[in-house]
Amino acid sequence: MNQRLDGIKRRIRDVPDFPKPGIVFKDWMPLLSDPAALRDAVALLAEPFQNERIDQVVGMEARGFLLGVPLALELSAGFVPVRKPGKLPSETHAVDYELEYGSDTLEMHTDALQAGQRILIVDDLLATGGTAEATVQLVKRAKGHVVACVFLIELDFLAGRNKLPVDRVHSVLHY
Repeated sequence: MNQRLDGIKRRIRDVPDFPKPGIVFKDWMPLLSDPAALRDAVALLAEPFQNERIDQVVGMEARGFLLGVPLALELSAGFVPVRKPGKLPSETHAVDYELEYGSDTLEMHTDALQAGQRILIVDDLLATGGTAEATVQLVKRAKGHVVACVFLIELDFLAGRNKLPVDRVHSVLHY
């Protein structure tokens, strides 16, 4: 396990003062160029849920898409995108939310989930928890059951997991 985590960590770089001064951005885009490390990252995201029924993986635009689709395949589940306003062509649920440096809105098709489906929410990073909390609200509006929220990276010092109205939060890496 430590060897797998080390391989993933080596592909994450710190970018100071992005997107604004004082923030150190955890850039995991180099992970995408390393098939073995990417495979390990997806496997470690999926591992706690391998023996559970997951009907749909819900991922947030845009980095949650990059992890969500392979995670859905790993778990033999479908994938549902959550997008910024105006990007989905059919009727949507919408939620406004606050994030660490501003506010935004997320949308999901109203027919994307069936009532009672078991949902795994995935994103690349858990910081203050606003994006994930908004996504949980969207899933609950669609009457889905959130099994857990999963993240590649969690910034523990921001305590975002405390904001999430779910029983389980799983993160591969902690900073």
